[in-house]
Amino acid sequence: MTPAAVVAYTAAPSTGIAVSLQPFHLAVPVADLAEARDFYGGLLGCPEGRSSPEWVDFDFFGHQLVVHLDHSGTARRPIHNAVDGKDVPVPHFGVVLEWEHWHTLAARLREAGIAFGIEPGIRFQGKVGEQATMFFQDPSGNALEFKTFRDLTQLFAR
Repeated sequence: MTPAAVVAYTAAPSTGIAVSLQPFHLAVPVADLAEARDFYGGLLGCPEGRSSPEWVDFDFFGHQLVVHLDHSGTARRPIHNAVDGKDVPVPHFGVVLEWEHWHTLAARLREAGIAFGIEPGIRFQGKVGEQATMFFQDPSGNALEFKTFRDLTQLFAR
C-alpha cells in the first residue's frame, strides 16, 4: 500500500465547493504493541511507519493510524446504538473500501477466525445508502467498521 493520494472531492455538492481529501490521523490506545503489530500490520496488511517503545504508526489504507501503549489497564465500556436492527459499537473507526477489496478483506478475516461484532452483510438493503459493512475489534477492544458501496455517490445520500 502507498500513502493516500490527495484527490479532488466535492465536500458539499449543493455548494460546489471542492476540497482536497487529505489523509486523516487517528490515535487509539492498545494494551500490547506486539499484538497491535500482528493485527494491523499482519492481518490487515497496514505497513508500519515510525515507532517508539510507546507507539507505532501504521499506513491504515492511506491514513495515519497511531497505536499508543495504554499502561492503565482500564477496560473500555462498550456502548452500542441501534442502526438498521444491529447494535453498532460506539466509538468505532474504519474505512470505505472498493467493493471487491471489501469482499477480499471479509474473506481473509473469516479465514483468520476473527470474531465479528456484526457479521459481513448488507445494511439498508434496497434503500438510499445501501452498503456492505462488517464490525470487529482489534486485540485491545477498539471497534472497527469496514464498509463499501456499489455506488460511492450514496456515501452521504439522504
